[in-house]
Amino acid sequence: MKWLIASDLHGSAYWCKKLIEAYKREGADRLLLLGDVLYHGPRNDLPRDYDPKAVIAMLNPLAPEIICVRGNCDSEVDSMVLDFPVLADYALISEEALGGSLIFATHGHLFNASKLPPLKRGDILIHGHTHVPCFEQKDGITILNPGSVSIPKEGSAESYMVLSGAVFTRKSLDGSILSVHSFIKIKK
Repeated sequence: MKWLIASDLHGSAYWCKKLIEAYKREGADRLLLLGDVLYHGPRNDLPRDYDPKAVIAMLNPLAPEIICVRGNCDSEVDSMVLDFPVLADYALISEEALGGSLIFATHGHLFNASKLPPLKRGDILIHGHTHVPCFEQKDGITILNPGSVSIPKEGSAESYMVLSGAVFTRKSLDGSILSVHSFIKIKK
């Protein structure tokens, strides 16, 4: 299965359209959204073409293909307008190509590199929230962040990540490859 993983859309109709174009271009089977879908949050500037209603209209037709976790800017009212669940703090994903490793997908405000969830060596934590891409290892756990779709920080590009087989590829919204990481299961 091929996954497109994205975070921190923050209600930008412009970047949502670009994300959906990337999703279709990649031929992904599923879209994993790591939270902060509709609201921009009090600490962020308004993203380009801030229009949560347009974002809703673009994402709802893809509902059967979307897995979404709750970000710190997501709320119960968002679940009333989106046709896919958005209130779970994390999703657990098992991909055969990753050799039995578990993916713990979360937004990042509750679990992150500083506060790891209960995972074992060889598992993967994927989160957003910081708007800064990362790939690191900590205590035998791989930690990934695709960066932000609409409000990147620390000089990073608007980006997403693709998981295909055991390879994580971070790309800019135009499809340019920014980094590639082959996942190798860490032995106990």
